[in-house]
Amino acid sequence: PPTLSATRPGVSPRPLGHSPAPLGRSPLPTSAIPPRGGRRPRLHGNAGHAPPPSLPPPRSARHRPGGAPSWLRHHAATPSPWLRPTPSERGRSGDGGGGWAAGVPGGWPRGRVPGAAPSPRRMYRKEKSIQLKSSSAALYNNLSVLRLPGRQLACFGTVHGPSVNLVSAAADGLGFSHRQLQAKEGGMAVSTSILTQAAWCVLPSRVLLVLTSQKGIQMYESDGSIMVYWHALDVTEHPPGQAVFARGIAAAGGRFICVGTSSGLVLVFDIPHKGTNITVSEVLEQHHDAITDIAAELGRAPDGAGDLVTADDSGTLCVWSTGEEFTLLSKIPAFGCTCSSVKLWNGVVAAGYGNGQIRLYEAATGLLRAEVNAHARWIYALDLAPETGKLLSGAEDSFVHVWKLSRNPETNDVEVEHCHAECVTDTQVCGVRFCDPEGHSFAVTGYDLSEIIRYGQA
Repeated sequence: PPTLSATRPGVSPRPLGHSPAPLGRSPLPTSAIPPRGGRRPRLHGNAGHAPPPSLPPPRSARHRPGGAPSWLRHHAATPSPWLRPTPSERGRSGDGGGGWAAGVPGGWPRGRVPGAAPSPRRMYRKEKSIQLKSSSAALYNNLSVLRLPGRQLACFGTVHGPSVNLVSAAADGLGFSHRQLQAKEGGMAVSTSILTQAAWCVLPSRVLLVLTSQKGIQMYESDGSIMVYWHALDVTEHPPGQAVFARGIAAAGGRFICVGTSSGLVLVFDIPHKGTNITVSEVLEQHHDAITDIAAELGRAPDGAGDLVTADDSGTLCVWSTGEEFTLLSKIPAFGCTCSSVKLWNGVVAAGYGNGQIRLYEAATGLLRAEVNAHARWIYALDLAPETGKLLSGAEDSFVHVWKLSRNPETNDVEVEHCHAECVTDTQVCGVRFCDPEGHSFAVTGYDLSEIIRYGQA
């Protein structure tokens, strides 16, 4: 599985709607796989090191605008050619010498890819996909899932251009209904504004579907039938030529919905139990770059840990305590790379970055607890199963990984375990979501993919 390692150099943030080069089937260059009996290649990943002649930057990296070449973002993907065989693997029977190549000290098993561990029983298997009437756009966190309590039914939402695809599907995937919701502005005619995100916000008293776009924020009843609120963005607040949009949606504090903007502001909406009397109760102003994602506490926050986290294009994270007034508890500085997706669980902040890393921080102090080189390319989405602590990650490299977060009861350290890897062949993954609180199943969307791929327990 992907491994923990030292910090990698960051990459520059990319503009909204950027579409990277097409992907191959493997996130690792074939030249990086050591030949049988040969020496393993030296891992080049530190700033200031030029790539060796035997490991040239791939074409997709040379043509990536504003991004670092992939040899500067060398993250292990399953299987990793740098994983050494374990003693138990060396001792396996076969070929008289544990099945290892003769004449190679600590060599690789015959008939196996170097570094590939024995295939364990898979946690998930692919289930029947849900077809869409249009594809999904290459946007961060471009999938939302609403589980209807007491019913074997789930709702899926994904954005494409000025519309959002809403699908209700049964657990067996055999029956589903589909509709497209065209974004509107203040009850006017159909808008040509491009949507940036769609998400269901679950509050104790009601569920609202929130859409963000280049012109404002729209809130609908959960089925998208009635628009209950419209908030227009103030274009005059932005410098000429700068993109204006809203992005990042989360329900917080039992009665609030927080939405980020391209100017770095976070708008806090006070939601009544029913009706349309929605008001902006507060504006959070700690960010100076466009907001990328917002997440509320999914588990039980320790005392003083906060229950809301916001992330921006520079990679800065802010942890807040919600209430009548939102209070900033800690600010985690950027390290030169965009944070595209963030989650908060039991006082642990899980942040996905453009260099393929997942970083785990203490929400109360901002202390870095773990750093995982999870993907070979830009991470687009994270999700967390609150009942089990499973973490789901999806990225440009076409891989989806499942991790398990926990705390050591003796040392209180945050621990992360790799559980499952899934390759969605030739697909830039742009949305991943668990379909239940335990993490027994999950769904995946990809750029220009006209279906939602579902996985369930094997």
